[in-house]
Amino acid sequence: MPRVVVDVMLKPEILDPQGQAVANALPRLGVSDVASVRIGRRIEIEFTGEPDLDRAREIADKLLANPVIEDFTVHVVDADETAGAHS
Repeated sequence: MPRVVVDVMLKPEILDPQGQAVANALPRLGVSDVASVRIGRRIEIEFTGEPDLDRAREIADKLLANPVIEDFTVHVVDADETAGAHS
C-alpha cells in the first residue's frame, strides 16, 4: 500500500548541532571526504484510502514541522520503498 512520506530538515541557515557532531566524528572512522552532515526526520503516513498529499502537507505544516526553522517535503512511496532502506 502506498504511503505518504514527510521529510523534515532544518533550513540551511539554521545550525545543525547533531549533523555537526556526526561530521566531526567521521575522521575518527577514517572518513575524510564528507564536507558536511545535516540530520532530519522521516515520517510515514498511511491513509485508510488513497494517499492524500494535500492533507499530508497540512499535517506537516501544522504538526510535524516548525516552519520558522524547518522545511519539509511530501511524496508518495510504495510499501517496498519504506522497508529495508539501507543496504
